Amino acid sequence: MPASRDTGFPLLIRLGAGAIAAALIFVTPHVTRAQTRGPDNVADVAERVQGAVVNISTSQNVSPSQSVPMPQLPPGSPFEDFFEEFFKNKNDGDPKRSRKVSSLGSGFVIDPSGIVVTNNHVIAEADEIIVNFADGSKLKAELIGRDEKVDLAVLRVKPKAPLKAVNFGDSDKTRVGEWVIAIGNPFGLGGSVTVGVVSARNRNIESSLYDDFIQTDAAINRGNSGGPLFNLNGEVIGINTAIFSQTGGSIGIGFAIPANTVSPLIKQLRDSGEIQRGWIGVSIQPVDEQIAESLGLPTARGALIAAVGDNGPAMKGGMLAGDVVIRFNGQEVREMRNLPRIVAGSEIGKSVDVVVIRKGKEQTLKIQVEKLADTEKKPNRQTRVEPEPQPKQRATQNRPLGLDLAVVSEELRRRYKLKESVKGLVVTAVDPESNAAEQNVQAGVVLLEVSGEPVTTAAELRTRVDVLKKAGRKSALLLLVTPGGEQRFVAVSIP
Repeated sequence: MPASRDTGFPLLIRLGAGAIAAALIFVTPHVTRAQTRGPDNVADVAERVQGAVVNISTSQNVSPSQSVPMPQLPPGSPFEDFFEEFFKNKNDGDPKRSRKVSSLGSGFVIDPSGIVVTNNHVIAEADEIIVNFADGSKLKAELIGRDEKVDLAVLRVKPKAPLKAVNFGDSDKTRVGEWVIAIGNPFGLGGSVTVGVVSARNRNIESSLYDDFIQTDAAINRGNSGGPLFNLNGEVIGINTAIFSQTGGSIGIGFAIPANTVSPLIKQLRDSGEIQRGWIGVSIQPVDEQIAESLGLPTARGALIAAVGDNGPAMKGGMLAGDVVIRFNGQEVREMRNLPRIVAGSEIGKSVDVVVIRKGKEQTLKIQVEKLADTEKKPNRQTRVEPEPQPKQRATQNRPLGLDLAVVSEELRRRYKLKESVKGLVVTAVDPESNAAEQNVQAGVVLLEVSGEPVTTAAELRTRVDVLKKAGRKSALLLLVTPGGEQRFVAVSIP
């Protein structure tokens, strides 16, 4: 199916998956020649590179047990009988006969010997992959390797003669406002050329930990997935991957994976058929303005270390929960999402310098990057859950930060299902009108530290809050542990 995730309206849509059906709407725009004029060399560039752009068709045999589900209808709907009969007939038939499902996408040749690049979701679960060339010829492709995290696939075909190929450019040099050219297979219509500009860089659409998309207003649609985004030198600066749309068609918000992201991954897949990523063994979270203020940072920047894994590279290198990473192996960490990409791209086995801010001062640590195991779990995203209703009480000296606290006991451990290893102060109630409630602090979490200092009683918490007040701090940084044992930091305003 084309939708990569359910975001309501508009939708983020993967461009190449699923069978394609489209309605054509013809609109006569009221624009002048000056308004439509673009760069003069688009036709020359397109003519030079179009032979390297391919259409990719896939097929998959679906077993008869994989029936088409009937949509959920309201009880008593007048369409209930109609849909029930339709889907019964759709799923009936020869029980031994499988169905073949097809999909279309795009790709491009990067080596005349027959190496083709596309998106992973274009060829995912395909039983057969066919590469269709601009001259009408077709070749069966084999999968060299794939990277699901970045949505990349590398294919090989065996041509009788060298193929037309294109080269990658330096996507880091691409500037917002530059003209770009998208070539692909929209709606299965065949090779199409569209022109636009780079609208933004470093976009995060939350498709993976490694998001760093180029955004463009060049028209790209379903079937463009895996196709190239060219600069005016005819170099590939990105792989078209997704669009943001209310209708499934282009509204001028498209996303491409940068060339500098995929180039080293393609080399790994060609060399070994697998991807090796760096790992240091930490959980991280963003540094927002309130957390920055609670840490005494002049600006919100870097990645906050929420937890350090036992016996991992970070622990061995002396990293602590509460450190803020601002540089890793010579690269600036402007915000949290920069760190996973930088670590993943680091040389495995190399000892690198990591600059952190700890208690207001910069320190440089030496950490040896290890290989990310295939079984490594992704960090859990913090999901906001509405707190349970609590009596409306204001925060007081006896209720610091709007929290009711108690030392962990066996009764509280059973009530909140706390792990045996979890010790500290349990939050038993939260003032619903407090900033703590706004920051999603809930009953059942355990408080370990306040602004870097451990607390074991409510009196220690009050003392710590008083010290922060006298120092002019507006927020206190709480280190919390969930019942499942996951650590996170929360900055709470001091009333």
